[in-house]
Amino acid sequence: MKELSLNILDIAQNSIKAGAAHIGVFLEETADTLEMTIRDDGCGMTQDVLRGVTDPFYTTRTTRSVGMGIPLLKLAAEQTGGSFSIESVSESDDPASHGTTVRALFHKNHLDYTPLGDVVSTVCTLIQGAPDTDWHFRHRMGERTVEIDTAEMRQVLGGVPLDSFEVLDWIRQSLLEEYAGFDTQ
Repeated sequence: MKELSLNILDIAQNSIKAGAAHIGVFLEETADTLEMTIRDDGCGMTQDVLRGVTDPFYTTRTTRSVGMGIPLLKLAAEQTGGSFSIESVSESDDPASHGTTVRALFHKNHLDYTPLGDVVSTVCTLIQGAPDTDWHFRHRMGERTVEIDTAEMRQVLGGVPLDSFEVLDWIRQSLLEEYAGFDTQ
């Protein structure tokens, strides 16, 4: 993928399909590294599925015989000298505490580092596409943090849907203001 924000979109879509009610997207950035963590409380994966999920020729989809999202993210991280991990607990193994956590560490100064890309549009797209999901997005860069939590927004907004034009526009503008002056590449 040309931008890491597209990987975020892909992994978060998997979380939505897994029935997650809460999805966290966390970016921790230093001058040299970017660590991406996507955590959900979806149905999780069995250990058999988890073992195959980094294989590009393994997929649970019926529309095509390959699943490239996770393998491409793993490759992108490892090509920079970084690392990748995925942990999951299936709902059948633990009905109370299930879900999946994907982590990828990138070395930003490496020639093969893929830029983060348009994370604001990614966050807005995710909220618009799954407005009933609780989204927690946080991007820390040194002393600065960009953060949005839709559970908190719902309390303030009362019954106004998160996918209404006015709310999505406010989210976009708020994130753009928070990112103003940040170097996210």
